[in-house]
Amino acid sequence: MSSLFNNFLFLPLFNLLIFFYDLVPDIGVAIILLTIFVRLILYPLSQKALKSQREMTLLQPKIKEIQKNFKESKEEQSRALLNLYREHRVNPFSGFLTILIQIPVLFALLKVFRVGLDQSSLNFLYDFVKNPGQINPLFLGFIDLSQTRNIALAALAGVSQFWQSKMMLPKDQKTTSPGDLSNILNKQMVYVFPALIGFISLSWPAAIALYWTTFNLFAILQQYLSLRFPYKEKHVNNQNLESKIQKN
Repeated sequence: MSSLFNNFLFLPLFNLLIFFYDLVPDIGVAIILLTIFVRLILYPLSQKALKSQREMTLLQPKIKEIQKNFKESKEEQSRALLNLYREHRVNPFSGFLTILIQIPVLFALLKVFRVGLDQSSLNFLYDFVKNPGQINPLFLGFIDLSQTRNIALAALAGVSQFWQSKMMLPKDQKTTSPGDLSNILNKQMVYVFPALIGFISLSWPAAIALYWTTFNLFAILQQYLSLRFPYKEKHVNNQNLESKIQKN
């Protein structure tokens, strides 16, 4: 399993990082380019997750109604929820599955940024990737990405994560009670997770904080464009879903 991880994820991503570094001799810019490249590859999966989230948000009133009507019988509640998902052709797990697929890529990128600034790691280069000889760890000429602690980048990672998590929340939460489990989980996602990311970014090399900030900014842009300029097919599907829910 370790060899599969290294051969199919870590090594290709590491060589791509050095390839970008050869093109633009700034390791920070190379990390940004690699992050954007990976996000573009994963773009279809991310779009699918956003679509699934939108559909589940539209179904929340119906889901809560079912939970209220069948609160005494979990079996009947599960059956009713499955019928609801089948009726509206919604897969409640599709968003989770798309995120799950991205986890190995995330771990590979973290390994790339943890070892990528070490000169000995250049031994991992493919024959067709130019060896730069040494890697200058400075980003924009003054930010040392090899340092374990960079407060500014860690703060940017946390703030961008907060921004991105905030955008993921449904706009209308008036029907959500304070004790609702989904409301509690949403608040944890918005406030606890960004704080955790900021704390982790302080204990890992600054390169990881730069990667996470870029990752979040791309996700924010993607979600903004998805909401502002939705695909025609997606827009029609959401309109149909909304009309079906209103009729029922």
